[in-house]
Order: sequence, then structure tokens, then C-alpha cells
Amino acid sequence: MGKPVLKIKGYAAEDIRSLLHSDPVLSVATRLNMVYQVATGLSSRQVARIYGVSFKQVINWVHRFENEGIEGLYDLPGRGRRSILSLSDLEDIRDVVLNCPPDEFGYSQKRWSGPLLLEWINKKYNTQYRSSQIYKLLDRIGVEFKKQVGYVAK
Repeated sequence: MGKPVLKIKGYAAEDIRSLLHSDPVLSVATRLNMVYQVATGLSSRQVARIYGVSFKQVINWVHRFENEGIEGLYDLPGRGRRSILSLSDLEDIRDVVLNCPPDEFGYSQKRWSGPLLLEWINKKYNTQYRSSQIYKLLDRIGVEFKKQVGYVAK
């Protein structure tokens, strides 16, 4: 009879992956470890399989490390999708969430909820945010939900 397989409780593999990508220091450490694995003799394809990335990405990190040192392993500025909302839009949303009750905008609720905010933001800014995105947006503007209080500044 073989040994039991070790299981991780409370975290899915994707949860752990998102933790790795959530901190720039962890991302750089992971990339540096990829470069190290190549330096020890593993092929870019073997390293790619271990880390779940494309072999081309491993090659890119190795070349950036060779050309720029550890600085080359950091993300370049301006990467990723551009925000639909401007900084002033985000400031306005924060101000409304923290200082204006929904009834000022014709809603019957006394406190903002995620779905209600989603509806208001999509209507006011002509966006098409989905329900999963509203909570990321609230986190981005520094607002959190407290029971029996509603949304407050972090």
C-alpha cells in the first residue's frame, strides 16, 4: 500500500497561484527561481512545466535576467488593461459610497450594497461591470463593508 497523498486544506491551487501573483516580491522570487532552475541545467520546457507557464516566458525571463539582472524580473510599468474609470471617477465613487445614501439617487435602500452600487456605477458611467468586479473596485478605492454600518474607509 502506497503512502497517502498530501492534500492542502482550505486552499485551491488557483488560490495559491493568485497569492503568488499578488505580491511583486513573490513574483520576482518565482521568476528568479525559474532562472536558477535553467542555470542548474533544466530545459526551459521542463521549468515551464513545473511552474505552469509557457517555455517562451521562461526564455524571456532568462534573457531579461542576463541583460538587466534582477531588475529585469520586475513587471514593466503600464502593464495590464487600462481602467475604464478615470482617477477622478474613482474619487467621485468613493465620495458617494462614503457620504451619500442611495436614496439621494432615487433608490429605496438606506445603505449601499454591492449590487446596488454596481447598478448605479454602470448607469452613471455607462460601464458594463459585472457583479464580481464591484468588490475589486471597492477594494481599489479603499472602501470596505462593516456589518450594521455599511461601507467605510479602510
